[in-house]
Amino acid sequence: MVKLTRRNLFRSGAVAGGVAVVGASPTAVEGAAVAPAAANVPVATAATAGVTLVRNPTAGAGGYRSVTTAAGEPHLVRQELGILAAPGRTPVAMVAFAQLSDVHVVDAQSPMRLEFVDRLDDPSPIPPTLFSSAYRPHEMLSGQIADAMVREINDIGVGPVTGRQLDLAIQTGDNSDNSQLNEIRWNIQLLNGAPSIRVDSGSLTKFEGVADGNAAYYDPAYYHPHGTPAGKTEDVYRKRYGFPVVPGLLDYARAPFTPHGLDMPWFSVFGNHDGLVQGNFPQNLQLGLISTGPLKLMSTPAGLSPAELINSLMSGDLLGVIQSLALTPAVRLVSPDTNRRMLTRKQVVEQHFINGDGHGFTNENRTKGTAYYTFDRGDNVRFIVLDTVNPNGYSDGSIDATQFAWLEALLSSSVGKTVVVCSHHTSWTMANTLVATGGDLEARISGARVLEQLLSHHEVVAWVNGHTHKNTVMAHVRPGGGGLWEINTAAHIDWPQQSRLLEICDNGDGTLSIFATMVDHAGPPSSNGSLGNPVQLAGLGRELAANDPQNRTDSGRGQVGDRNVELLVAKPA
Repeated sequence: MVKLTRRNLFRSGAVAGGVAVVGASPTAVEGAAVAPAAANVPVATAATAGVTLVRNPTAGAGGYRSVTTAAGEPHLVRQELGILAAPGRTPVAMVAFAQLSDVHVVDAQSPMRLEFVDRLDDPSPIPPTLFSSAYRPHEMLSGQIADAMVREINDIGVGPVTGRQLDLAIQTGDNSDNSQLNEIRWNIQLLNGAPSIRVDSGSLTKFEGVADGNAAYYDPAYYHPHGTPAGKTEDVYRKRYGFPVVPGLLDYARAPFTPHGLDMPWFSVFGNHDGLVQGNFPQNLQLGLISTGPLKLMSTPAGLSPAELINSLMSGDLLGVIQSLALTPAVRLVSPDTNRRMLTRKQVVEQHFINGDGHGFTNENRTKGTAYYTFDRGDNVRFIVLDTVNPNGYSDGSIDATQFAWLEALLSSSVGKTVVVCSHHTSWTMANTLVATGGDLEARISGARVLEQLLSHHEVVAWVNGHTHKNTVMAHVRPGGGGLWEINTAAHIDWPQQSRLLEICDNGDGTLSIFATMVDHAGPPSSNGSLGNPVQLAGLGRELAANDPQNRTDSGRGQVGDRNVELLVAKPA
């Protein structure tokens, strides 16, 4: 049985030796061994190598901090695999691509949002202990944030180190927040580009959710950007944590806009929020009726704790509980919306073929309802995309035995290729091998076994993933020498709202360099009071995320060696 923890329910080190700085003094990383910079590599000024965004060191009322600019970060040379950086190496790019992860396009008005359990962290201990991703004060701006990231990747357009045009983009799962049709469509439209998009549901004349100012259902546990209704108390976000009053924000957030769409082919990876209700629960008829229905549970009613409500969700009684509370302030009437219906994995795959080429998914995926595939790009580079979602539930993952056999066979046939594996989950968040009666009965394979298999094939140089909402770069040493790099990238939905550019280069000396560069989206550090366009709204969304009371740390940014790096690895024979 998988333990029900904060990570399992809602979202489910310092750099080691052999690190050096490209284009910086040896003292930039304390105690780092110095390796020579690559020859003929320009000083990168794009993305966070030129300038980066940070939380202002000076806090205002309630600890609220603006976002400000800071000096760019040079690329650190990491050599933990025992592959040393040769002086005068001349990297030639084999492939360059963008990784977007954990976009979490949110229907913030959905009756299937479970905001009420967020208060299990209230009054908020910082850092949090439990359900901090059940509700975020900025989630109504998830669409604008995603569009701002697309704009920035398009504006950069090339690998910032080698100048190679970006060959592709891949989003490594949790592209939606709740596996709803409207969220899946919004995500695809944001990346494809569309004449117009409106991240709105239910009534198109008003916002119906926990953030609005409806006095009958006002709950001070949530952020209300429009202010406090007459006769009510100020919400804790503004009173305790210094959040601003932003008149009209909910209407600005719901307004139609024209998304840019990526200027390159993009590929999709299946995440737990794309396949499970709230990223944790297998779909069933009861949850589907809640999602598309007219009743939204707003807060915890008197006499019933959040834990008891969670138990009712787990036991299948939540719909009955909501119906029994329909005439109380805890539950409000909202406009029902069939576009909030939740999709199966097969249906999610099928959505990618509407006005698109499948975005990596194949006709076999459409027929069988699977979500793993492979494709080749660049100079002899093979991408292998895994589906690590356990359909039996819980946020952490694993793969089924059939997929594992497919992976083994594919790796054996990839001799002579340079292989990059992509998935949603990391190797260390794939211990969920639950097989449930009434669910999928196929045996599950853990991340440890998958990693062992990858390390047994010298063609595999990198495993690129998301899920943790944190930047991490980890060296996995292969028995007998060499190994692969696991590159884990932070989320769009949470601070620092970054993606990553990756350039795989042949150094011409039997080694490869993988240059990784973080990207801040196009939203400005400060909205300056103007919210009339999606880029300004994205900037405000970043600032609100940086001040989320349950995420007021820089843990998501990772350590310096988890961000802008040059990763040395042996070139496959």
